[in-house]
Amino acid sequence: MEMEQEKMTMNKELSPDAAAYCCSACHGDETWSYNHPIRGRAKSRSLSASPALGSTKEFRRTRSLHGPCPVTTFGPKACVLQNPQTIMHIQDPASQRLTWNKSPKSVLVIKKMRDASLLQPFKELCTHLMEENMIVYVEKKVLEDPAIASDESFGAVKKKFCTFREDYDDISNQIDFIICLGGDGTLLYASSLFQGSVPPVMAFHLGSLGFLTPFSFENFQSQVTQVIEGNAAVVLRSRLKVRVVKELRGKKTAVHNGLGENGSQAAGLDMDVGKQAMQYQVLNEVVIDRGPSSYLSNVDVYLDGHLITTVQGDGVIVSTPTGSTAYAAAAGASMIHPNVPAIMITPICPHSLSFRPIVVPAGVELKIMLSPEARNTAWVSFDGRKRQEIRHGDSITTSCYPLPSICVRDPVSDWFESLAQCLHWNVRKKQAHFEEEEEEEEEG
Repeated sequence: MEMEQEKMTMNKELSPDAAAYCCSACHGDETWSYNHPIRGRAKSRSLSASPALGSTKEFRRTRSLHGPCPVTTFGPKACVLQNPQTIMHIQDPASQRLTWNKSPKSVLVIKKMRDASLLQPFKELCTHLMEENMIVYVEKKVLEDPAIASDESFGAVKKKFCTFREDYDDISNQIDFIICLGGDGTLLYASSLFQGSVPPVMAFHLGSLGFLTPFSFENFQSQVTQVIEGNAAVVLRSRLKVRVVKELRGKKTAVHNGLGENGSQAAGLDMDVGKQAMQYQVLNEVVIDRGPSSYLSNVDVYLDGHLITTVQGDGVIVSTPTGSTAYAAAAGASMIHPNVPAIMITPICPHSLSFRPIVVPAGVELKIMLSPEARNTAWVSFDGRKRQEIRHGDSITTSCYPLPSICVRDPVSDWFESLAQCLHWNVRKKQAHFEEEEEEEEEG
């Protein structure tokens, strides 16, 4: 899968001999001469947008956003370093479209467990996918549900399923895209199944919270068909690749088929330094807290190897933009759109009036360790799962990479719709307006 992205075409490196340079991002509105930079004004563009699930040919961009143009000057003498090959353009979120190198053949269906209301949608979806000649993967424990196991009318479909077991079977190279039936937890769970790149995810809102699940199930056939045809918008949600390094303390970790305890990737053991490394995938947040201890947590936070702060309080949340509307929002942090490449550090009940949430670039390496003077251990969880204890000498490091989540319309519209529907964002009773007679009396 690859994203159709706007690219800048440049044929020449900047040199003193260059006569003129035209920035394609500005479509010729700015012309640069080596001796005389000319600042022009980009033409404003207002192009109509079509829904994400419409015809690809009908799609037109709605905005044109890009970073500093190589010809931009700041004051009479300063300008951005002219290196056309490294100019980074900020892509219009509405232009992020799904495409396939080859037609998708396999799909993983994730169903919320212990929810009888999802059995019928699950059966209808799987039957439709097989009618479309798709290879359908499901978890083995889903088929062990008594309602499905005892359904004789569904027997012919069940025989065609490919099954797997979480923590034991690796299906990362066999799945073309994913369909989730349930709430936000199903998308978080689907993300945790893939240690490397994640196939595109199509999430249907059939659970208690649908912030991350934009699709309704009423017309699922046409929506699934258009995704298979590569006719959809996507939002690239950042995931955190979290590496936990612990000192070995006489306990051996059982490993099953490349996966270690708590469902992580197989731990890497380095006997020379006495360390054990485990890796987790996080879509929302990593939470470090004091656990059952009565003492404040005391952890050091490093960015690219530099100590930036020590968090004293109930704990700290390291979240992606997707997770900024979850636990971090409840702890008082700002909400960040998923297209913003960032990591947010939010204290939980800090013992300091001046500690506020911090937003850092997604490219930095974040490292968290217990402070040497910490009175007790800390506990860490990953999207609310795989909770474990962190002791002195252990460390947690994070890095980012994307998870493609399929949109109903486009990343901007879907996100604000979710804010309004799920968090009731910016909703209040409107201020009453004056009656015309009162206004006339005031004017008189």
